[in-house]
Amino acid sequence: MTGFRTPFHLAGKRVWVAGHRGMVGSALVRRLQSENCEVLTVARDIVDMRRQGAVEGWMADRKPDAVFVAAATVGGIYANDTRPADFLYDNLAIEANIIEASRQTGVGKLLFLGSSCIYPRLAPQPMSEDALLTGALEPTNQWYAVAKIAGVMLCQAYRRQHGCDFISAMPTNLYGPEDNFDLASSHVVPALIAKAHAVKTANDGEIVVWGTGTPRRELLHVDDLADALVFLMKNYSGEQHINVGTGSELTIRELAETIARVIGVEARLKFDPSKPDGAPRKLLNSEKLLSMGWAPKIGLEDGLRNAYAWYLDYALGKARA
Repeated sequence: MTGFRTPFHLAGKRVWVAGHRGMVGSALVRRLQSENCEVLTVARDIVDMRRQGAVEGWMADRKPDAVFVAAATVGGIYANDTRPADFLYDNLAIEANIIEASRQTGVGKLLFLGSSCIYPRLAPQPMSEDALLTGALEPTNQWYAVAKIAGVMLCQAYRRQHGCDFISAMPTNLYGPEDNFDLASSHVVPALIAKAHAVKTANDGEIVVWGTGTPRRELLHVDDLADALVFLMKNYSGEQHINVGTGSELTIRELAETIARVIGVEARLKFDPSKPDGAPRKLLNSEKLLSMGWAPKIGLEDGLRNAYAWYLDYALGKARA
């Protein structure tokens, strides 16, 4: 396929992971330890990425050679529905500031992280890259999706007008260490892990699952995503965004049953149809990436065990602090 060029070597380079404390950013920091590069990070209380001057000043001082744009305001259905302005403004500002500052400072390579929610709600499944902008978005996360679409288009525009080697990757639904387990704003996997653990601890109760349990989802462990992003940074250089997924899917009911089994709890599932289902199906066509020679390594049950172990070791401790 088009998009290949001489590999972009990370060894010896200064690589900024924007959003290093998030689930994807922290996975990227872990993955980059084996690339013999200098990983740059900055806390949000030092540089507010929504402020153009702050971003431009910091980048002019640190001069990264490569940038992973993993910084974003993120959340599940409830968070998107109740904070639409935050999800649209924050993400537009963050991506625009980083991309423009990267042009100004001569960054050699930038990878922008999108989301599978950029695709139309009823896009043909599995969703290929060319499904973008062919139909209406899922209403429950349209604000976030619009911002992410703008980021993809910015990378394409800067490539065309300025010759910048800026690329975009679209991950499927993610889970793993550093996920958000707050039930008011979390995605489906951490929410179900937290609910199943609560039932196990109480030795009583039922696991309440939002919606009907019928929507189908594809899930990717965040460490597999980080490996794919490093692979793309090193090997891909094209205008078209690239899907990153596993090619496998399961229903929300099957996911809840799997999580209960992994955690070791026998509990009745109670579905709440008064809550939104979200998109009926979200499966990416990742053939472009897979044809380049990359493949995921972490199976679902092993990945869920890893996510649950992190929840027990870190998330619960943070909640108590």
